[in-house]
Amino acid sequence: MLYDAREMKKDGMDIVIGLIETHGRKETEDAIADLEKVPLKEIEYKGKVFYELDVEGIIKRAPQVVVVDELAHSNIPSSKNKKRYMDVQELLEAGISVLSAFNIQHLESVHDIVAQITNVKVRERIPDFILQKANEIQLVDATPEVLRKRLIDGKIYKEEKIQQSLQNFFTLNNLGALRELSLREVADDMDEKISQTVIEPIGVKEKILVCVQYSSTAEKLIRRGWRMANRLNAELYVLNVERENIDSLSASKKQTIEEWKSLTNQFDASFVLEEAKGRKPADVIIEVAKRLQVTQILLGQSARTRWEEIRKGSIVNEIMRQTKHIDIHIVADQRV
Repeated sequence: MLYDAREMKKDGMDIVIGLIETHGRKETEDAIADLEKVPLKEIEYKGKVFYELDVEGIIKRAPQVVVVDELAHSNIPSSKNKKRYMDVQELLEAGISVLSAFNIQHLESVHDIVAQITNVKVRERIPDFILQKANEIQLVDATPEVLRKRLIDGKIYKEEKIQQSLQNFFTLNNLGALRELSLREVADDMDEKISQTVIEPIGVKEKILVCVQYSSTAEKLIRRGWRMANRLNAELYVLNVERENIDSLSASKKQTIEEWKSLTNQFDASFVLEEAKGRKPADVIIEVAKRLQVTQILLGQSARTRWEEIRKGSIVNEIMRQTKHIDIHIVADQRV
């Protein structure tokens, strides 16, 4: 990223540094020494002073290109925008091109895969549409051995964090798996861009319906559904069926629904909230599926015991019985 920034300056482009986290690394400081830097914005919070990207200052300066580091960063609570990628959206809307970078573990759609690989739940994430809107994507590739050497040499973190990082996140196995994940994501992006240039035969457009309930796997199902929809260039819908009146839901349930809506919106999908009104959940799902003309339904593994299925019936079996022309995907809890 910094090499590209210097090359752009050599080519006569008006490029500035909006924010670069050097972490005290001389190598990084030297790399940006000759580039103009827009001063950071001071923000006081809880008696301390913090420094964030000065969006207004950059827009006033109006360069052709601005370099913004740590795209997944969460801004200080009193900031205008909650996340740095939202700052970047403002800059883009102002007609300023942005050069940025992030690590694969910060991409929203691969959150569950990364957690499975590393046993670490990454809190700071960016929505996939940010990546999809990029004019150009470059994979900065390095072998796990090279990355670990950079860490040991103090080129990634300060000395006090090195040993802990080597033993936890920066293991050879983790880095190897994350590298493979990065390669696949870039390959998928290239395949999608190529497919958009090909005239496809007229046919039924795929539509995917993800059904969520109050369980720990709900958000994982939404991400899984989006990855399917993205590969199939399909429309995505997320459905929650409520047995009780929506207005009488508890505060915690309403909060959960808002979180589902937010994640659904990040994937540019549609959230559907339906009251059962005395109907069986399976009947509501079938009705919505037919109304939306979906071609695939994604369900989590049933929480009902075998005895409950005998007494109340199997939701999955009922849906399959009444939807002969819809593909049904049942995702096991450990695979979501």
